Amino acid sequence: MTDILAGADLDLGFDKPRSETRVVAAMSGGVDSTVVAALLHHAGYDVVGVTLQLYDHGAALKKQGACCAGQDIHDARRACDALGIPHYVLDYESRFKEQVMEDFADTYLAGSTPIPCVRCNQTVKFRDLLETSKDLGADCMATGHYIRRVMGGDGPELARAEDADKDQSYFLFATTHEQLDYLRFPLGGMNKDATRKVASALGLEVASKPDSQDICFVPDGKYTAIVEKLRPGSGRKGEIVHMDGRVLGQHEGVIKYTVGQRRGLGVATGEPIYVVKIDAANRQVIVGPREALETRALSMGESNWLGTQTLQEACEAKTPALARVRSTRPPKSGYMTLVNGQPGFWFDDAEEGVAPGQACVLYSTGDASRVLGGGFITGTVSAYEADREA
Repeated sequence: MTDILAGADLDLGFDKPRSETRVVAAMSGGVDSTVVAALLHHAGYDVVGVTLQLYDHGAALKKQGACCAGQDIHDARRACDALGIPHYVLDYESRFKEQVMEDFADTYLAGSTPIPCVRCNQTVKFRDLLETSKDLGADCMATGHYIRRVMGGDGPELARAEDADKDQSYFLFATTHEQLDYLRFPLGGMNKDATRKVASALGLEVASKPDSQDICFVPDGKYTAIVEKLRPGSGRKGEIVHMDGRVLGQHEGVIKYTVGQRRGLGVATGEPIYVVKIDAANRQVIVGPREALETRALSMGESNWLGTQTLQEACEAKTPALARVRSTRPPKSGYMTLVNGQPGFWFDDAEEGVAPGQACVLYSTGDASRVLGGGFITGTVSAYEADREA
């Protein structure tokens, strides 16, 4: 057991007996958060399991592979019963709909590409649930995220997980200094194989449970159905227009398209074309060659900064950093700067597929281990157009 626990952070940093240290374990019903609750309980902490009901329970029971489904609530409750720790289910359905689902729909309608998992962490989990944890008298809240909390010279810092394949830092860039003081991530130094081995060693029934893959409120990945349900009439037709001004065809609604998309455009030009821009105001999907996806710089809104300087100072000083614009893409080098008056990032080499609405997450240079913060992408500077004009 000692070998497979290598990397687990079970010292939560409190100067009092573990039995007197209350920890709220945010439990989704999956293997990761269940292992967190079990390890902290066996380590002697006063653990309370909390699971969120985030959308209609009846619909949830029909949804497989989603993190907040009814079966998952049942699994979390059963795990807590087996461990002998209290378990609470909190009905956050209305606030989840308002803060995550409504934002999801509106972002698509604006021609951008949302990241609902970031919104959920930013609002429902790390703001609302965190405050509820304090109301329960907890000293901290622990989650099953693969990310590390490390102590720096000025307090706790956010760092990428040891397991690069499971690192979830892209989805947690909005974690504030105040939240980081209260949060703990025991699995940040472990890999997923070790987590499952721990689950098996502890006799947890979820040891072999598959990981969730889908957005929890999007059945079968059909996000357009959710948008149309929340915003009736959102699938209004418009034009598919080439960058050179040619009208190539019609579309059934801008919500069906994202920047970088190639398949399913329904038009033929004799050469590969991609969605390079969504003009929601004019109901136009702008397409062009792959080179048109290359971005030289981007601007950010709703930024969160965890670096030592202020965000404004970092931009004015053109602080070197690494930026990740998609969860599946590696961080790329460049520097902080102001772009169109907003905090932004300038890439050393052009980056592809930068889509408004997605996140730009910033890391320290070198091994990119420290998370400096980030923001939601609000605009881009096209490398393709800049090169053509030059």
